[in-house]
Amino acid sequence: MMNRATKMLALLPLLACAAGSGAAPGVPDDWPQWRGPSRDGVWKEQGVVAKFDTPQLAPRWRVPVSNGYSGPTVADGRVYVTDRVTEPQQQERVHCFEWKTGKPVWTHAYPAVYGEVGYPNGPRASVTLHDGRAYSLGAVGHLYCFDAATGAVRWSKDLQKEYEIRLPVWGLAAAPLVEGDLVITHIGGANDACLVAFDRKTGQERWRALPDRPSYSPPVIVEQAGKRVLVCWTGDRVVGLDPQSGKLHWEYPFPARMMVVMIAAPVVNRDRLFVTSVYEGSLMLRLKQDTLGVEKLWERRSQNAQNTEGLHSLISTPLFLGDSVYGINFSGELRALDAKTGDRLWETQAVVPRATWATAHLVQKDDQAWLFNEKGQLIIARLTPQGYAETSRTQLIKPTLGQLRQRGGVAWAHPAFAYKHVFARNDEELICASLEAAPAAKP
Repeated sequence: MMNRATKMLALLPLLACAAGSGAAPGVPDDWPQWRGPSRDGVWKEQGVVAKFDTPQLAPRWRVPVSNGYSGPTVADGRVYVTDRVTEPQQQERVHCFEWKTGKPVWTHAYPAVYGEVGYPNGPRASVTLHDGRAYSLGAVGHLYCFDAATGAVRWSKDLQKEYEIRLPVWGLAAAPLVEGDLVITHIGGANDACLVAFDRKTGQERWRALPDRPSYSPPVIVEQAGKRVLVCWTGDRVVGLDPQSGKLHWEYPFPARMMVVMIAAPVVNRDRLFVTSVYEGSLMLRLKQDTLGVEKLWERRSQNAQNTEGLHSLISTPLFLGDSVYGINFSGELRALDAKTGDRLWETQAVVPRATWATAHLVQKDDQAWLFNEKGQLIIARLTPQGYAETSRTQLIKPTLGQLRQRGGVAWAHPAFAYKHVFARNDEELICASLEAAPAAKP
């Protein structure tokens, strides 16, 4: 965020921290927002295992939760996750647990009628944690700011009612982004309110921007030409805005040709910005560094999502490492692209069995990748331009049928990595399992 320590964090290396962990020196890392401390899928904590010793991780604890797609987040010794129940009425719930024991700390429930939301299994967006507050965004537009420790509601908004949201087919999915004294949402409201920023302490609207259709892609912050720039892929274009005012700095048209299915977040490496979706394929832009602007480096689209050459991702956000991009294609293939040209370097089906919408989430840990696939398996592997080399895999959590009633169910929620542990959820439980390395033997 705007504090000095957080500004030092960067996304490979330019995506600056979108929500700081608040951890003191020497304290294990938090996972305070979607895709980690810097919203970039990078896990920096040390002292964790290099490979798994057993075919299944034994949970440290497990607690019951209900249905939902949102991944857990962790900060200040607490774990947060959202879910949905339908009896005796339709409600979304925000839960808080002690990280060491799973003991419930607080729960807040509120009515949330999904109506025609497709795949109505529960909330999509992870809770964003910052400076002792928790920000949750429900699938049909309920935005809450809680006291993170007690669950007291500091402020709330019914965005669908206040902003006449053009609700996407699958509901709102982009996790709120905290930047300075603002919390920024991607909601698709009427009257130029595709993106709306609120005062993070009071909930007062500070700015709104763009008449665009909303997508599911979460906004991120990048450093460009000496400035912090808010980057978002809407249903119509990739944009760069002033995060404090909402002023448009630059845009690149990249609209949905069929239906809006932009889910993966933009990823950045140095001066390159990459986006991908199942129908639109892949686009690589260069972030100009002498001015606030972009130019296209290359674009790869295929007319048929079932037969593609580049990368057509659905749910998972790729990793951009060096001069290669690694991501999960539409049917579950892990593919590597040459970041300079867009050419495919290789692909493998080793991570997740081939199926429509097959999914795995990727996290960078030092020189390895940690992958969590929809079968509930956690995998450690090396991704290089030469290929995929798996080190180890273990079963973490079972797939359940609520998220997808096919292929025996799936586990589509992104896990959290914090305190040398992993936190994962399905439609029945939230679990915590240790990843701490054994102490080195004394000589």
